[in-house]
This record gives sequence, structure tokens and C-alpha cells, in this order.
Amino acid sequence: MDDQPFSFAATVDSNSRPQAEWEGFIFHVTLFGLALLGVFFLYRLPRGIALFGSNEWRIGHVLRHIPYRPARSASRSRRIVLASHNANPSSSQPRSPTSDGHPHGVASDDSHTLAYHQQDFRRVDAMGHEIEMQYPTHIASCPPFMRWTLPTLRHRFTPSYSFGQVTVLAIYSWILIFATFYKSNFFVDYNRVAWISTAQLPFVMAYGAKNNVLGTLFGMGYERLNYLHRFAGRVVILAANLHGIGFVYKWSLAGTFTSSIHNPQNTWGLLALVCVDVLWIFSLAYFRQRAYNLFLMTHILCFALILPGLYLHKPTLMPYVLTTITLFGLDYLLRFVKTRIVTATIRPLPELDLTRIEVPNINSGWRAGQHVRVRILTMGLGWFGWSEMHPFTIASLGASEALIGGSGPGNIRRRGLGGGGEEGMVLMCKRTGTWTKRLYEMAKMSGYVDGFMGREVKVWIEGPYGGPGHANFASFSAAVIVVAGSGITFGLSVVKDLVDKDLKGKSRVKAVELIWTVPDPSAVVPLIPTLASLINQSVFTPLRISVHYTRASHTIPTVPSIPGLTLAPGRPRINKIIDYAVTKALSVGAHFDTADIHRSDTLVSEKSGKGGQKGMGRSHSSRRDGVVFEKDPRKLQVDVEMEEVITGRREKEDIQEITGVIVGVCGPVELAKDVVDAVGGVDGDKRNRVGGIEVHEEVFGW
Repeated sequence: MDDQPFSFAATVDSNSRPQAEWEGFIFHVTLFGLALLGVFFLYRLPRGIALFGSNEWRIGHVLRHIPYRPARSASRSRRIVLASHNANPSSSQPRSPTSDGHPHGVASDDSHTLAYHQQDFRRVDAMGHEIEMQYPTHIASCPPFMRWTLPTLRHRFTPSYSFGQVTVLAIYSWILIFATFYKSNFFVDYNRVAWISTAQLPFVMAYGAKNNVLGTLFGMGYERLNYLHRFAGRVVILAANLHGIGFVYKWSLAGTFTSSIHNPQNTWGLLALVCVDVLWIFSLAYFRQRAYNLFLMTHILCFALILPGLYLHKPTLMPYVLTTITLFGLDYLLRFVKTRIVTATIRPLPELDLTRIEVPNINSGWRAGQHVRVRILTMGLGWFGWSEMHPFTIASLGASEALIGGSGPGNIRRRGLGGGGEEGMVLMCKRTGTWTKRLYEMAKMSGYVDGFMGREVKVWIEGPYGGPGHANFASFSAAVIVVAGSGITFGLSVVKDLVDKDLKGKSRVKAVELIWTVPDPSAVVPLIPTLASLINQSVFTPLRISVHYTRASHTIPTVPSIPGLTLAPGRPRINKIIDYAVTKALSVGAHFDTADIHRSDTLVSEKSGKGGQKGMGRSHSSRRDGVVFEKDPRKLQVDVEMEEVITGRREKEDIQEITGVIVGVCGPVELAKDVVDAVGGVDGDKRNRVGGIEVHEEVFGW
């Protein structure tokens, strides 16, 4: 029996007209998918445009070095902030009955907030000229009439997928199923699934590229589109195998398998199919987690064979092949542009069980919350350790060129105000896998650099990637940052950025909460100077830092009494912290919400009796101009803001529109789920009054 009718080429020739019709049909389905992506782009566009009102859109693309010039005279905080005490503070602001032993007349839990608010602070430049406030434009990610859907869309079905992601994949699946079965008999026509498989290749590349075109348009990092990359890849694998198995079945029934497979077009098609299957096998989580280099090598080699194999199998697939190659080439071209090979210093931090990487020759070019991919160019990590690249969030703040004080004769230009100018890029690598354990041991066995234990190594740094995208943390009224373990790198960078922008008058945030969960309480010791410095700099925006340890310990480290910094056992009550941030945001807005915080809750008639006692969980009272202010530590900062609004001591510039609360989380998937559930539990009416609550996730193990 002649096998020609059953060969791929013969099938094409004998059905040229119907085939041309459904080839056009698949093309139009692809255009429909692009149209949906275009609609989503238009939905996200206003928020992207809002970034053009600040410097955020200019940074976060290419790492570089900016010459750093330290301040020549006064300290940075003195150059930016001027504190003027009242003429007679003792008469207008008597000491609180709970103030014994504290320099500002309040208990330790309260001194940070009240000390700043009892003084008249002004933002000034080096010449003493007051800085003009430049609030960033705020665009909510979700319109008010759709906020009720967010708790459901954010809820996680599984650790890897939220309800919103499942909804997107369901729509995606429906489109592909429609394209497969519309006016087609799947058990006879095996060519349509082949076209569907090929048409998905550009999308697989677009979703998975580190320099992601779609991610740039949508304001999302590549890691947030990775679930679409995995899904589209599985579609390619399934459809390609259905196509190949279908023809093998036909040829086997006709007894022409040997002669058909010797057709060069079919041979190349078989090679491409084998490469697709090999790529899938080594993409499984088992190989990704235990043999990442093997996963990466098979990805590159198989992909390099699939594309030419498809063209030689069927030349009319050229448009899809060229589009995929273009996206692939653009990604690697931008990787080359983003790559820097520099000298870095690695230092062990035993208390945190991590390695600190300092890169002084890179001090600019990233946004708070972004990460880089690092390769250590040394044989000290093993024969192939130099070939591995690992992502780490940048813990330091990038240097920037800033104009302090707006316009005027006294203004100066000065580099390095970002906080990263002097120390450069800082990364913290948690000791978890084989590579990071070897890095830690190599740092421990080193000598001394700049008077501290360390070792200089050559590093390959690629990035920056990820980060907040179109979101601008400084445009919200309050921020809550929840991190676990090495996720503190994300927390430090975001909080440093918010404090820095607030000092420059470029932030709307009026309350910042940083919650850090660690296994052992000793982990906080190395970062106490950094945390204390952040609290001291948060002059206009109260910063509270809560460290929680989850492992029982017989030796609790001695932590100095720092107002605004607490160390406590157990897991944090995230829902209470978020509720506090919402309440705080409502208290500082122009539309002061008495339904949420009543004046009667904080202002009471002067009574005789004993004052409150010191300590967390107890009430505090202080006397202000003949009025007693009852203080609950959890509402202390809110009460201070209320007092200033009521008594008229609040600066006009600080009474502004309520622009919502941003909640950032960095840690394991379980922590992200808890935070999302806590945000979803906020009362809907309160959520609407505050302008919405947004969540930014940085989850370990993408």
C-alpha cells in the first residue's frame, strides 16, 4: 500500500484549501489573545504614566556607578531636617506621668513618636531654605467599584496559584480549547494542534524572558508572569505530542511508519518533538531544585534545536519561529547590557546565617525591592560553582542625583543621597542550598578587608529585575512591610527608600510598619545599628519595627532600649498590624474619618487619678493644654496625629488626600498566604474609605 496519502507532506497537499483556512483561523485566535493582552496593557497604562511624574521610571534598568561625595559639614539629617523647639516647651507640654527615665518625657514605647511630634520640624536644604513638598501621583491598581473582588482574587487555592491566576488560566484554556475543536475532528485532524503548539512558542518566550517585554508593558517582573510561562509551555508539549502521536498512529496502521519517518520533513519534526519532551522532563521541580544547572543547560540546548527543527519540518512556520528568535535575542542582548563583572567583598554573618556581599563599584541603577542575579567567578565553590547564577534582593538603597530644596538660589546638587552611594550595592545570601553553603564557608575562611573579616572575589552581576513595577510605595498613605528570614533585605531596601523620600518631601506615606519574623532572637543583633538608624531618620513619618522570633531560646540577647523597636516571641498578629496601618492612614488624610476614630476615644475630660503605667498593652496618658490624652500603645501614633489636627499644630502640607495602604511581603509562600488572608479580612467599608489596600508579593522559590 502506498504510504504517500498518510505522509505529512501528502496530507498538506491533498487538503491545501481547508488547511489554509484553519491556519488563518489559528492566526486570528493568536491575534485575539494579543488583543486581550492589549486591553490589560491599557488597564495598567495610567499607573505606568503616573511614574513619569517622579524619577522612578528612569531608574531600575541598568546598574552603574555614580561618583559619591559625602557631606562636607553637617550630617545628612541635619542638612535636610531642622528641628525648632517651642520657646517654653516645659510650660506648654508638661511631662507625662509615664515619662520617668526617658529623655523626651514619655515611655519607651512612645518616645519615638511623641518626641518628634512635640517639636516643630521643617524640611530644609543645606542653605536653610525650606523644601517644597512634591507628592508623587497615586493611581490605584483597582477601581473602587471592583475592590470587593480583590479578597477572592488574591486568595490562594494552592501555594503556587491564587484564585485570580486560576481565573486567567481558565480563560486561557478556554481560548485554546475553542481553537482546537472549532469545526474540527480532533481524532482525524492532527495538524491543527501542531499549529496551536507552534503559535504558543512566542508567548512561552515572552512570558519567561528575564527582560520581559510584556512585564515591562504591564509593570510586572518576569517572576510574576512565570506561571503563564509554565502553562504555555505545557500547552506546547501536550499539543506537540498529540500531533506526533497522531501521525505515528496513522502510519503504523498503514504499515508505512519506516518510509514516512525517513521523509526529511518528518525526521526534523521527530527531532523537535524529542527535544520538547526532554526539555519538559528536566523542567520538573525535582530537577529544578536539585540540579538547576542541568535544567538550564537542557533548556538552552533543546530550545536551540526546536526552532530550526520546526522550520525544516514545515517552512510555513517561519513567522512564529522568527518572532520567538527575536524575543530570545532581545532578552540576551539586554542581559549583556545589564551585566557587570566587578570585585566584591563577601563577609559571613553567623547570627543571621547568611553571607553579606558588598559591591562598592555599583551604587546606582535599581529601585527598592529589585533583585539581581549573581555568579561568583571563583573555583572556591567547586568545579562548576562558578557557572551557577542565583537571585538576591538588593538590601541597600541606590545612590541618586537629587535636587534638594526645589528651586531657589540656595539649592545645591549633591550625589549619594540615596544611601547607597557610600557602601554601594549590598546583598544578603541566606545559607540554604549547596551553593550558598559553600559561599558562606568560603567567606568564613577568609582574612580581613577594611578591618573586618572578609574576602574579595570577582562577581558577575546581572540585573536589576523584578521590583514594584508600576507601583510607587511612596504614593500611598501608609505602608506595612512583612518579611521573614532573609526577606529582611527586601524590607530594609523599601523602608530606607521611604524614609529617604520622606526627608526629601517626596512621599505621601505617614506611617510605616516593618515586621520581621526570625527563628532565633539573636538574628536581630547584627542589624540593630541599621534599624536604629532608620528609626532615628524617620522624623516626619513614624516607623515601628517589630521583630518576632518563633523558636524557643534560653538566651535572649540584650537589645538596647530603642523607641520604636520591639522584640517579642511568637508570630506577629498581621491582621491587627494592618488594621492599625489603615486606621493611621485614615487619621492623616484631608478627609478625616470620625467614623473610624472618634474624638471621644482619645480626648476625655481631665480627671483626677493616677496616670497609666509603662509597658506594652497598658494605657498611657499625658496632659496637653488642659486636656488629658489617653494613650493606647497600639493607637498612640494615631492619637498624636489627631491631637495635632484638632489643636491646629499639624502642618498644612501633611494634611493630604488618603491614597490607600500598601502591604509588601517577602518570604515563604505560607507567609504570603497569611498576609493576603489578613488583607482580605479588613472590613470592606474601611478598605474603601482608606482608598484600597494593595499587596506586593516577593515569594521565595518562584
